[in-house]
Amino acid sequence: QVQLVESGGGLVQAGGSLRLSCTASARTFSGYSMGWFRQAPGKEREFVAAISWHEGTTFYLDSVKGRFNISRDNAKNTVYLQMNSLKPEDTAIYYCAASFSFTEATLSRQNSYDYWGQGTRVTVSS
Repeated sequence: QVQLVESGGGLVQAGGSLRLSCTASARTFSGYSMGWFRQAPGKEREFVAAISWHEGTTFYLDSVKGRFNISRDNAKNTVYLQMNSLKPEDTAIYYCAASFSFTEATLSRQNSYDYWGQGTRVTVSS
């Protein structure tokens, strides 16, 4: 069983930045691909970004490319989501998740993930 704990959410003005962190309890963290998803009010949860255990390849939702950056520190069992140039439409609860998969086709799907965190809220004001 892997426990994931997100942190770093909060209220920020449009154009600002936040860095989300997700720390995992797994002893073999490096063997998991990690993803970030988000759910805005009244909307379904959507894929945001992922970083593969295989070569550290990264994948992004088109609307966050160039603004968000996902990275991982295997020594700290932590994955990060650096979010820059935030927009009001980025407002959502952000969830991190862990998966054994490593391809873009699978990591963009929620059902590819085996473990989920409780989420951290991000609010971007205009």
